[in-house]
Amino acid sequence: MSANPPQLDATRNVLRELVSSLTDGIIVIEADGTISWANTSALSMHRIQAIEELGGSVAKYRRRFSLRYRNNHLLDQGQYPLERLAAGESFDSVTVEVSPTNDSDSKWVHAACGLVIGGADGQPALLALILRDETPLFEAEERFERSFNANPAPGLICRLDDHCFIRVNQGFIEMTGYTKEDVIGKTVEALGLFSDCETGEEALSKLGEGRVIRHREALVPLPGGGDRMVMVAGEPIAVEEEPCMLFTFADLDARRRAQNALRQSEERFSKSFRLSPSASAITRLEDFAFIEANAAFLHLIGLSETELLGKAPSDVHLFADVVERRALERLLRDNEPVQNVEARISIKGDGFADCLVSAERVEMNDQQTVIWSFQDVTERKRTEDELVEAIGAVMADTSWFGRSIVERLAAIRQKSKGKVSDTRLLDLTERERQILALICEGMSDTEVAGRVNLSKNTIRNHVSSLYAKIGVNRRTAAVAWARDRGFSGNSGYPTSK
Repeated sequence: MSANPPQLDATRNVLRELVSSLTDGIIVIEADGTISWANTSALSMHRIQAIEELGGSVAKYRRRFSLRYRNNHLLDQGQYPLERLAAGESFDSVTVEVSPTNDSDSKWVHAACGLVIGGADGQPALLALILRDETPLFEAEERFERSFNANPAPGLICRLDDHCFIRVNQGFIEMTGYTKEDVIGKTVEALGLFSDCETGEEALSKLGEGRVIRHREALVPLPGGGDRMVMVAGEPIAVEEEPCMLFTFADLDARRRAQNALRQSEERFSKSFRLSPSASAITRLEDFAFIEANAAFLHLIGLSETELLGKAPSDVHLFADVVERRALERLLRDNEPVQNVEARISIKGDGFADCLVSAERVEMNDQQTVIWSFQDVTERKRTEDELVEAIGAVMADTSWFGRSIVERLAAIRQKSKGKVSDTRLLDLTERERQILALICEGMSDTEVAGRVNLSKNTIRNHVSSLYAKIGVNRRTAAVAWARDRGFSGNSGYPTSK
């Protein structure tokens, strides 16, 4: 090869001085493929210290460095940027991965441009390979790819220019049941990402403008039919220097199922409440104002919804006994349930109804409320009262009843009064019946002690034992217990005198 003219060598020296400190890498080769010069940046991009480590020529460079496209395919013979440049070809940026042939684990990314400057004789005067180190960018993209793919939160990435999806992670596949092939290459519109969304048109408009898409609820169609409720947001990003949109999702389907289950439960409760034959009502806990009442309750008290709702029991004088009502309300405020408490309820224009009242606190729609149930027992109590009166009339003369029948009638009468005693006259000892007979005659402990010739303390012990056995705590109650069982008080017991 002929020597270069002095003017060309001087020009090259000036150019070398100018580009030696550039951050872009510059490699200069001769027409015969010899690597004649490289700046510090080019050496650093190849992780070497001296130009000789490039190999000295294009052919030896190939043997020292392995180049691949970003799709991991090796560059064919003649496709290395230096080979194309040696062939006199100028070319725009080509991105390649570069690795030492003896260390495939080490790699970096170069964007290479070929520059051919012709001389006065029409031959190439300068062949320069310009390199830009893209390694940090692609390392960041690789980290993003790994993070995106490993993230359990569902995600999609689409290009902005055609809205086609270019990435889908496992989270989205598991959430929807789509395969990767079902999604990649399909457009946002074709997938129906915002087809069932109240603000879908706005989201698509922002997608077209490459703007942030704020969180919004949407229904994503599923491949097997149906849909899935999600919260979706979009963030503009660049993937391999291409403008894209990253969509992230939060699965709301469990919440939707819970809401549907709650709504169905509330509907079932509402229907059961309204149609129940049991008189029921719901009040607020704070002031006990009625917020709902079923037809059975309105029929029981004789009021309409307009007359009742929004008013408290005190406003409509629902309970005949004010003290009784306040006691019930106090129990409920203390979170104590009320179970089958007898109460007299006012009825519009018809007096009163005897009811068994049950009530319990419950939270409804984030509000503390009370559910009330009223069982009308007016007829039953009237029947019971009539039975008690009949028993009382019969027991006025017990001479023609056997003792066992009298005791059973007495038990029925006691139960109607809310008192229950399982003790019978026959269960008492001889001494206890003797003392009970004397008590029924109106004697004091001192008089009884004198009659049976026992000390006063002994009599007191006997009386105490008697009271405990028959379930009373005073003399009048003991007399009533005895008379309810036909024990008249005419003892017939001899004295100890």
